[in-house]
Amino acid sequence: MAATNGHSNGSHPSTDPAVYDEFHKAFGEAPLPSKPESWIERARQVAEILGKDAAIREKANRSPVAEVALLKSAGLTKVLGPQKYGGGGQGWDVAYKVIREVAKGDGSLGQLIGYHLLWSWTSAVVGTDEQNERTQKLIIENNYFVGGAVNPRDNDQTITDGGDHIVFNGLKHFNTGGVVSDLTVLEGVYEGTDKHIFALAPTKQPAIVFLHDWDNVGLRLTESGSVKIEGVKVPWTDALGWNPETKAPIESILTIPWATLLLPTIQLVFSNFYIGIALGALHFASAYTAKNTRSWPYTPAPVSSGAEEPYILQRYGSFLAHLRAAEALADVAGTKIRDVYLLHSEKRDVTAAERGEVAEWVASVKVVATDTALRVTSGVFETTGARATAAKVGLDRFWRDVRTHTLHDPVAYKEQELGRYLVKGQVPEPTWYT
Repeated sequence: MAATNGHSNGSHPSTDPAVYDEFHKAFGEAPLPSKPESWIERARQVAEILGKDAAIREKANRSPVAEVALLKSAGLTKVLGPQKYGGGGQGWDVAYKVIREVAKGDGSLGQLIGYHLLWSWTSAVVGTDEQNERTQKLIIENNYFVGGAVNPRDNDQTITDGGDHIVFNGLKHFNTGGVVSDLTVLEGVYEGTDKHIFALAPTKQPAIVFLHDWDNVGLRLTESGSVKIEGVKVPWTDALGWNPETKAPIESILTIPWATLLLPTIQLVFSNFYIGIALGALHFASAYTAKNTRSWPYTPAPVSSGAEEPYILQRYGSFLAHLRAAEALADVAGTKIRDVYLLHSEKRDVTAAERGEVAEWVASVKVVATDTALRVTSGVFETTGARATAAKVGLDRFWRDVRTHTLHDPVAYKEQELGRYLVKGQVPEPTWYT
């Protein structure tokens, strides 16, 4: 696949990477983190930078070119990459914590780094060893950011044979991060079959047309709008998991359930940025309360400030306890995702039962993270007071971010799935959302 450094449509309003020049310089002069805790600390530093003006940037709603450049210069885009190409060599357990940390400062950037890491991992799951090595080398050595036009409910993207290449055509209503990406993961059904093909293509080309129509309630800086795919050509050698000679899938590579591991992997990406956003809301709100929230005078035992109000302290304590529990559960699931890749990558021999157990741990996190994040991000208004609803405060962005993405797929079906797993011992059948 060809290299690219540009972005689609330079006339579209976007942020300027120069605003972070001092941080680009500082991160550039520092070595890449080498230990899990130092990766998390690096993510914390990025979250602190992003959090300072997150509410202002969110209202401006410009393509986050500068913010993605910050993720790159901090090295967070490389956390999963092979060390031999300059990557961090970390497992998914660390990557999930990085996602969660970034989301504390800016939910949109938490989603973007999460999706980038997932799409960068695609070749490791559905590609051949040679394809994966080539893809990882390209992404890590060039520090590329990866987007994905892979919304499974838009099934009109088709793939035709063009001789030594395949041709993608269609429309995707959601394409998170595409506008600010260097490479885009494409997916569609190969003509005359029911078989799907994944491939990466350079984003900056006339055949990829972004409609710039993302103007939703929350996660406004994720550039998750529509994209037209109008004759994108990809060499057959880049069709992940397919034989370019026979133009057929390689069954030993695209084995089920191995090839479906991307689904629980990305579902846990979702939950981690939900938790991160809620933690960000909790810290933001508690600081606001300590500084601004007034006590309620019409009570038998009035106190001097909002920070002394028993009901406010009780609510904050409950929020913290539930978020700590959600984090602990997410960490267990993250370790299980890490281990299934470590144990089975060579032979791709994960069983349906093993995949199912991992998927149900992930489903458990999804249920808890969704409930807790919605409860916390809406409940902090009760602990901050009426003045905290002012637009200039920006407290509403946390709830809007969580509310927007938790509609991605109905969490009620995750609860039913868990019930069947517990009561009937049913291993979930892999789907685009399980």
